[in-house]
Amino acid sequence: MSRNGLSRTRTYAAGALALLAFATACGDDGGGSAAPAAGTTAPAASKPSGAAPAPTGGAATAGATAPAGADAAAWAKWNLTPLAPAPAPPADKPVKLQRTGPVPVFSEVKTSDKVVFITIDDGAEKDPKFVEMLTDLKVPISMFLTKDIVKNDYGYFKPLQALGNHVQNHTVTHPVMSKLPADKQKSEICDDQAALTQQYGTAPLLFRPPFGDGANTPTLNTSVQECGPRAIVLWRESMQIHDMQYQAADKKLKPGDIVLAHFRGPKELKGATMTQMFGDLLARIQEQGFSVARLEDYIQAPAS
Repeated sequence: MSRNGLSRTRTYAAGALALLAFATACGDDGGGSAAPAAGTTAPAASKPSGAAPAPTGGAATAGATAPAGADAAAWAKWNLTPLAPAPAPPADKPVKLQRTGPVPVFSEVKTSDKVVFITIDDGAEKDPKFVEMLTDLKVPISMFLTKDIVKNDYGYFKPLQALGNHVQNHTVTHPVMSKLPADKQKSEICDDQAALTQQYGTAPLLFRPPFGDGANTPTLNTSVQECGPRAIVLWRESMQIHDMQYQAADKKLKPGDIVLAHFRGPKELKGATMTQMFGDLLARIQEQGFSVARLEDYIQAPAS
């Protein structure tokens, strides 16, 4: 990223900051209230990841999958112990999407692999150290981006995409979808779809409604169908600074769980950085013996 690009990143526009103030509730996008299964939430034991070093840049080969080969030095650089590599993606994908008709809504993937999937929403925090961290660790993520929050610096997410991470749809302005009429729901999804397709070269396959709101309503399902995504993706756990919130009563990860996090910085994370939050998320996953796989590797896109 150029020096000018970094400058744009640090001078986040006032309008986007106003959106962020509203979207902060999306950190409780994942509090469990709007996702499909209600549950009691409670934090896991804390294990801070520590401060991250200054960025050096770089990029990995597109399409890389799970943490490769457990490069201990790269993980130690971020005060982390390597996660076990995820198994090879299944040839027979457990989620098979159709070209037409109602889209499925899911918050986990049926698999016996001891893996979870990390999804990161919105796009407000554009910390170059996070790009460096993912370049080093090669942990796969899926990015659900909101147009009005990322449009001041679309370029920030391109190195993350170059690592093999997919860009998905999360509306234009991050509204409560069930409060909008059908035409407004459609414009929120279709306009984000068009912008992200133009900027990143691939049409998003998946959609996540802000706060999980309206996910199971016929109106939203129809709007998603008309705009192009072929599934609505929710979550089972959410990362809240140092600890996770769980929908399951036993407060444990399950194979195939989708985990929600956000592009956020110290202002929203009570002084913690994006890299510290992400390091703590990986520690929480490792404590329970899981690896991280790429969500899209378990999904079969519709036949063209």
